[in-house]
Amino acid sequence: MSFTDTAMDFRTPELDALASVVIPEQHFELRAEDARDSYFTDTSKLDAKQLVHDRFRTNPRALHDHLIGALDLRGTEELLDLGCGNGEILARIRPYLAAGHLTAFDIAPAALEAARQRLDGVATPCEFVEGTADDLSVFANDSFDRVMAVYMAHYVTDLDACFTEVRRVLRPGGRFVLATDRTDSMVEMWNVHFAALRDMNAPEMLFRATPKGRISLSNGTGQLTPYFASVERVDWQDQLQFGKADAFMAFYRSCNHCCASSKPGVDLSPAFFTDLEERVHARVQAAIDKVGYFALTKYTGHFICS
Repeated sequence: MSFTDTAMDFRTPELDALASVVIPEQHFELRAEDARDSYFTDTSKLDAKQLVHDRFRTNPRALHDHLIGALDLRGTEELLDLGCGNGEILARIRPYLAAGHLTAFDIAPAALEAARQRLDGVATPCEFVEGTADDLSVFANDSFDRVMAVYMAHYVTDLDACFTEVRRVLRPGGRFVLATDRTDSMVEMWNVHFAALRDMNAPEMLFRATPKGRISLSNGTGQLTPYFASVERVDWQDQLQFGKADAFMAFYRSCNHCCASSKPGVDLSPAFFTDLEERVHARVQAAIDKVGYFALTKYTGHFICS
């Protein structure tokens, strides 16, 4: 069953039409090892993304507000955060678990260290465990009241193993909350990105959609229902509005140029990305000159599994 946060509605027929022609069916496929060895050797890109989302969002309810509602906390639960990253979300949730217990879990040592520093000194007991989300053998059966996976499941090598493990470590009556996007989320960014690539006659393999297409709001229910008796989909929206092109470009870089600079399998020179950024910047600036800002419409949400 799907429920929608109707407080903010940015969806328009024009955006739907744009998505139908812009978003490719084939998406990038990234691995947990890519995250560890390429994206999260430090957390600078994740830090930049979080700063932009907080600064330029127009939905008054932030990500952690939605997650707190989904987790349905009483304050004493034991919570496992799969792919905790820099610990930003965990730190925002922690006051709602002041008498609970937190376990931060990530494949990237740099991310775990950042999370450790962010939570350093809090009275709530915290553990920091390195590992992959498809192997939770370090934890006993029925170890956690809550498990969350926030925008990280598309990295997991074996999703079936991951969900089997989550079900195993989740206590009876517990909840697993998995956050992901719709595949047409932030279509405006993909539009200017692909337009710039076309102008450059870029390699065809770069014309792929977000790796979150692997497990998105549209296909996640079918992947989760074999493992959980109840799977509830909750949709919500936001729109990032940039009044300056340079502010958007910082976000674009933190997204690895829409994965073009992630690990595309081709050797792209620094000059390629200089050219790409100049073309994207020009298109974003044109939109700002026309309407006053450049918008990124987020179609996102989460699954509540029990």
